[in-house]
Amino acid sequence: MCCHILLLGLDWSLTVIPKLLIANMALLDGASYGQLVTSAYKVFVGTWNVGGIPPTDDLDLETWLDTSNNSYDIYVLGFQEIIPLSTRNVLGLEESKMAGKWNSIIDATLNKSLPEQRPTQMFEPVEHRKVYPVKDGCHRERRAGDFRCIISKQMVGILVSLWIRNDLLDYVSYPSVSCIGCGIMGCLRNKGSVSVRFCLHESSFCFVCCHLASGGKEGDEMRRNSNIMDVLSKTCFSGDSSNDLPKTILDHDRIVLFGDLNYRISLPEAKTRSLVEQKEWDILLDQDQLRLELSEGRTLEGWNEGAITFSPTYKYHPNSDQYCWEVPGVIGERRRAPAWCDRILWLGEGLKQIEYERCESQLSDHRPVRAIFTAEVDADVLQSSNAMDGQGGVRNG
Repeated sequence: MCCHILLLGLDWSLTVIPKLLIANMALLDGASYGQLVTSAYKVFVGTWNVGGIPPTDDLDLETWLDTSNNSYDIYVLGFQEIIPLSTRNVLGLEESKMAGKWNSIIDATLNKSLPEQRPTQMFEPVEHRKVYPVKDGCHRERRAGDFRCIISKQMVGILVSLWIRNDLLDYVSYPSVSCIGCGIMGCLRNKGSVSVRFCLHESSFCFVCCHLASGGKEGDEMRRNSNIMDVLSKTCFSGDSSNDLPKTILDHDRIVLFGDLNYRISLPEAKTRSLVEQKEWDILLDQDQLRLELSEGRTLEGWNEGAITFSPTYKYHPNSDQYCWEVPGVIGERRRAPAWCDRILWLGEGLKQIEYERCESQLSDHRPVRAIFTAEVDADVLQSSNAMDGQGGVRNG
């Protein structure tokens, strides 16, 4: 008889359960070592199209990353357009240091170090080319509650930065990345996806950060559907015959797809603007292209998205709280009607979304979005009991 023990707490503190107690619990249920314990972890997923605008050293990420909460175990942050999508950048003719700059600011935010305390070379200029482990670049004390970047991967303008609490690092395995280009000619990497995967204890996770085809013309949503099909069918992770690791996105236990998916609202632009002024979100969402495509089974069949209760995240006039069409003098394409371009969806049992909201940074023409999940994770009883001896522990939900 398989023994599944759900360890749930109220304060997200580290709970240490003696090995003897776990053994007794297993014996009472006829189980033995090698059976599974189910733990719950708190996962933060964020997406932000920063419009090719470089971050300033004093950029405030604390509100978006909700650092005052101090309850998260994993941060998965996806950015789009961290560099301008110029021809030279798309073709890889320019060296970019933006991944390192963003990672440095994220590190300072999550780990509360002051800018003057940060080493200037914490992340090397080409760090986005490396995968696990990302070198820290400094010799500060490793505190259990701090976060470490275990994967940082850039593909042209897309960046995924994955941070895990230090005291979970020993139970993370098989990190890997896979990049798919869906842009010009169906292959250039101005659009596409960066997918990252890892295993935590016995459960596999995959996070797919996308920047899909733009455009507000009728039928453009089909191009976005096609991009998603390419991402799901072409993404492949490395492995060998000695393990049974998931190779494709859909092979994983817990999956999140997020980013600037670029789906618009299927209404005349004047009508959309009028409804936005009236804050008629429900009427607008009834015509949201992604919702329509999901309901008709034309994309991401079986996937989930939380209720949207926030205003459209695009297109804003930078450094303001006004949509572009509200700003006098703005003409042409910059007057695009608002839309919920920035989205977070998930698939897999054991994932429960508990928050889904936008934040109010005015850096670019998009607002950042975040979703908070509880993720159930299976762990071997023997591994878990060893983890709970001494420095280790199981972080409970």
